[in-house]
Amino acid sequence: MKKLLTIALAGSLTAFATSCSSGGEENRSATTANINSNAPPSAPTSTPAIRTDSPAAGSHSGATSGDVPASVRAVFPDAQQVTTQHKDISASQVSTIEKETNTKIADRDHHSYLAFSTTGGTRRQIGAATVVNANGKEMVIVYESRNGVPYIKEVSADGVPQTFLDQFKGMGHDDKFQIGGDLKTGGMDEATARAAAAAIRQDAVIMQTLYGGKHSH
Repeated sequence: MKKLLTIALAGSLTAFATSCSSGGEENRSATTANINSNAPPSAPTSTPAIRTDSPAAGSHSGATSGDVPASVRAVFPDAQQVTTQHKDISASQVSTIEKETNTKIADRDHHSYLAFSTTGGTRRQIGAATVVNANGKEMVIVYESRNGVPYIKEVSADGVPQTFLDQFKGMGHDDKFQIGGDLKTGGMDEATARAAAAAIRQDAVIMQTLYGGKHSH
């Protein structure tokens, strides 16, 4: 059985809310990105694969309410509606992201899942999530917005050591996500740990690129 690891973006990201529309596809597909390296200079280079699970590409802007993974719905227990949002990554953005993360983006159609609450009669966004895959492990993950910039709030997964997952709390696109650097294997085998860290980092950079606000480093 596939093991799930969830990253969801908690808090209201205005860019997500304003980009939602009623179009889109309801089927799921997968994108695969190959890691060139996510190791410190002294460590051997590994080449794990990253996959981002998503609905099938079609109209690449908009949201639908169908085919949302149960693992994503589980991280939004207070949501009355969860929709699928997909947005194209431009060629120039792909080039920048690949250079920054030392990974390859196989599918420019990026997907996220938006959660909404209608409590009190007002519809408001309460979170967003993405799903990625590395070394055969599906990962569903939780971000928060700090002044418009997405940061990881928490990560959970079946069969993955919590000590490993807890390291991602508070990390954002500017972090290195480097095993042997700011991250430890935390009880995971090194190859899987590197693949997971690379997949999460790539997605964090994509989320910032597509939805994050401008900020100074």
